[in-house]
Amino acid sequence: MVTFLYLGVFAVSLFCSFVLTRWVRNLANARGWVVMPHLERHLHRTAVPRLGGVAIFPAFLIGTILVLAASLFHPHGFADFSWRAPLTILFAGFLILLLGVYDDTRSAGPYFKFTVQTAAACVLFAGGLRVHDLPLFFGHRDLPWFAALPFTILWVLAITNAFNLIDGLDGLAAGSALFSTIVVLTVSLLSHASLVSMMALALAGAILGFLRFNFNPATIFLGDSGSLFIGFMLSALALQGAVKSPTILAVAIPVVSFGLPILETVLSMLRRWISGRSLFSADREHIHHKLLERGLSQRQAVIILYAVSAMFALCSLFLLWPGGSTMGIAFVVLGSGVWIGVQHLGYLEFGELGRFAQRTFEQRQIFINDLAIRRAIEALKGAADFDGLCRILIEAFAANDFDAFELRSHSLPNRAGALPGLQLISDGDGSRCLWWQKMHSQTNTARNWSLSLPLASGGHRLRGTMTLYRDRTERPLQLDVNLLISEFPTILADALNRTLFRPPQAQPLARESGRPITAQAS
Repeated sequence: MVTFLYLGVFAVSLFCSFVLTRWVRNLANARGWVVMPHLERHLHRTAVPRLGGVAIFPAFLIGTILVLAASLFHPHGFADFSWRAPLTILFAGFLILLLGVYDDTRSAGPYFKFTVQTAAACVLFAGGLRVHDLPLFFGHRDLPWFAALPFTILWVLAITNAFNLIDGLDGLAAGSALFSTIVVLTVSLLSHASLVSMMALALAGAILGFLRFNFNPATIFLGDSGSLFIGFMLSALALQGAVKSPTILAVAIPVVSFGLPILETVLSMLRRWISGRSLFSADREHIHHKLLERGLSQRQAVIILYAVSAMFALCSLFLLWPGGSTMGIAFVVLGSGVWIGVQHLGYLEFGELGRFAQRTFEQRQIFINDLAIRRAIEALKGAADFDGLCRILIEAFAANDFDAFELRSHSLPNRAGALPGLQLISDGDGSRCLWWQKMHSQTNTARNWSLSLPLASGGHRLRGTMTLYRDRTERPLQLDVNLLISEFPTILADALNRTLFRPPQAQPLARESGRPITAQAS
């Protein structure tokens, strides 16, 4: 009897969703309630209606009503049944549906949407659907209401908007939600939570019936009315299922089974934060956009992401077997898969983040190189002769990432001091330059990149140029370049001014007849 009821709930929801989706699609096309591909991130080429939630919600509602009716005529099959939970979920879900319809037709701002979603989360909390404990942070203790409420709101907001965020390809959000719903159904069946099982079956049937028209090429989109509603219902069912499940299952399994939308949300927030953009800004750098950039069709990209959703769902079910080793294996597999996948997607923000981490680990070497330049600046202020100036420059650049330097200036001396790697080179036009390179360096100015510094003294007179050379390498420059382009050129120009352009010493006044010549004022 119970099995027949389960199948009946699924079949009724599936049939109603199929019929209602077709009707909503035709009505929206006839009334012009469609979305045109006017934005850059839009991937469809024709006008398509986006009120999928208007079809999914009634189908889910009919399936739930069937469950409620069955509880009256077959009470012993619903030992844990309470009218409070389904009515709370339906009322809060209806608020989310109205929000989605308003956003689909008139466009709502992010803060308005968060406000309504927070209100719906508070309705769930008041109805007894809440985050009871967080064993990873607070141990196996029930949280007080003032701590449970913000965690409940955060959970609902995160999952609701995560499914909304991945709704970018035909059938992607609905298909991913279907895999997550199957996990919720499986866990509720094993924990004998009959109410959650029935409602999960009703939601699965509603999603599957809609998916017939939403898979590529889609003739109707979920819209915010559909994606927000599905995400909210999954967050609510996970909260309700947590009451009957062991603590670790109640926390870990929903998080893992909602892996794809959660991963997309985390990546999007990190990308936008790293690049300095608004967290709510739209772009074409989601996971499905990256797959399309690699030459995949929409259908191929969706199938790949279905496989990713299935992997998350399967790994979440592995957590049903007790034991730390099983959980460890599941998280290692997931973590490795996510890491490899993100690396292959080629996000520029995470590449820059990796280089930042590398520079952080190498910060000590950066300090050493910067200090060498600062010491050179201080030493150049007191350089009294050209040989001392050359020695200061060699000491400054011998241990950093530059491989050679070239110093050109007027009136260079005819010889250079006997310093390692230093030589005075005469050009064909009679001019000379001072050249230094590290020992065993194969520096070739034709193939290396260089940094040229004009040497203008404090009096704004150009005293020459200094060019720094570095081999092409993947290793970042471990030096604050601002030191080289701000204070260093001026100090070096002043030192050249003292050592090369110093005016001749005044000669002693001649004596005539043993008497000094006196100056007379005219």
